[in-house]
Amino acid sequence: MDEAKSKFETIDQYMATFPADIQAILEKIRNVIQEAAPEATEKIGYQMPTFVLCGNLVHFAAFKNHIGLYPAPSGIHAFKEQLAKYKGAKGSIRFPLDKPIPYELISEIVKYRAAENIEKANSKLKKKK
Repeated sequence: MDEAKSKFETIDQYMATFPADIQAILEKIRNVIQEAAPEATEKIGYQMPTFVLCGNLVHFAAFKNHIGLYPAPSGIHAFKEQLAKYKGAKGSIRFPLDKPIPYELISEIVKYRAAENIEKANSKLKKKK
């Protein structure tokens, strides 16, 4: 990583580096994630806002022309049809800034990922007993 770049310690620090209109979108996404997975905690991971619940739950980040959401490949696969109109990759999706951000879909993806992470954690606990 370029040493000249900031190393963020909090999501607030990350968001403060963007213009007000982008900050508002990022704050709304943060709130949607908090409502969908209230037991998740915040951190910075890979220099992006990250929510953790029994492991990484979801990352998100702002770019010049889009908001990136990183719900792991399983989160993309489970919502393949709803995400078909967006560009993305195996574990990421791009929501263009010139179109409405699908907050309800983000909420559904986060709820799915939360259930998935909790199920994996419970399975590991059962195996240890």
